[in-house]
Amino acid sequence: AGPAAGARRAAGAADTAGSAGAGDTSGAGGAVRSGGGAAPATRAGGVGRGKQTTYTVAAVQLQAQLFRDPTKYAAEMHRFVYAAQARGARLIVFPENNNLQLLGMLPGIEKMAERAAENSGPAADSGPGANTQGAGVETAERAERSAASEEPGGARYAGGPSGDAGSPEPTVADVIRYVGPVTRRIVARTFSWLAKRYRCYIMAGSFLLPTVEGVVNRALLFGPGGELIACHDKTHLMPVEASWGIRRGTGFDVVATELGAVALPVCMDATYFESFRIVELLGARIVMLPIANPEPYNYWTALRGIQLRVQESPVYGIKSALVGDLLGFRFTGRAGIFAPLELTPRNTEALVELEHAEREGIAYAELNMNALEELRAGHPRLDFNRQLYARYFPEAYHRRP
Repeated sequence: AGPAAGARRAAGAADTAGSAGAGDTSGAGGAVRSGGGAAPATRAGGVGRGKQTTYTVAAVQLQAQLFRDPTKYAAEMHRFVYAAQARGARLIVFPENNNLQLLGMLPGIEKMAERAAENSGPAADSGPGANTQGAGVETAERAERSAASEEPGGARYAGGPSGDAGSPEPTVADVIRYVGPVTRRIVARTFSWLAKRYRCYIMAGSFLLPTVEGVVNRALLFGPGGELIACHDKTHLMPVEASWGIRRGTGFDVVATELGAVALPVCMDATYFESFRIVELLGARIVMLPIANPEPYNYWTALRGIQLRVQESPVYGIKSALVGDLLGFRFTGRAGIFAPLELTPRNTEALVELEHAEREGIAYAELNMNALEELRAGHPRLDFNRQLYARYFPEAYHRRP
């Protein structure tokens, strides 16, 4: 197992697809799992004759806030789901780190957040979901310095690098391990009930959750029966996440739904073309991306993400965003729904994108799965370099520590 496993599967899918000709990825169907009671996809994208092929989807832009009462958190999630399903949304996508708001249940969390912000420096280069590239160097240096003042067991001492005696302070991973069992139940019950109540697919966002191997940043997808049908652990971490004790993911998964085959990478995963190419080759036609960027919004910087990925690997992309002030960080982002240029108005990269980067909202769009398959069938830039994928993808991910 490991990220290389998904890469090898993608390389195999590319090999089969290549023998069928560019643009036909029917050979990748074997990598697609069925979820939510949906019949297996007749093609990799899940589009078959005689069935609905146009669906309304929703991308949530969520205002961050701390909840001391978990029932109020559930009510807030319900507010967005209710609004989206009233517009006919069959798939609703929430943002990254969607359980950080439940840390409000911890006494003294505000003071802990202030200390963390002071130790981390400016929010723009140190937040939990940051996919900033230039800031990564500075963050890595801070991670090295902080490692010098950390015991092997994960306890961080107030004395710092000087070696002065001090009382141990909990790390982020420590806090998540402590509250994780509670927040996991709240999240599961909330989104399972909402998905079943409104008979829709809900990508609940991503969550810092404790596992046997360690704390991961895990995205969760619930089906219309309320069951958990897919999850993905963030594979590409920022240095600060690694310094917190977060473990990277170990693979890429694609699941078949009534809408088509979907994947759910997290934030930084979209900075690298490999993530989208791998899930595309595994059959994904809709890729959901939850983000939580603690940096001032910049259109040109945002282009490193999902907008370009859906051009390189022709799929639909749904980006949700966490915005506002939380735990010492200011999050920004513009939720939107993206498609290959040929399928968008005026040949732009977006079907729809919210105008404001710091206010809550919901972006809606209709995805025409038949139109996507027709585009892919004759796409001039769609190619499958089987030899490169077989050699490069497994090796690239094997080398990741």
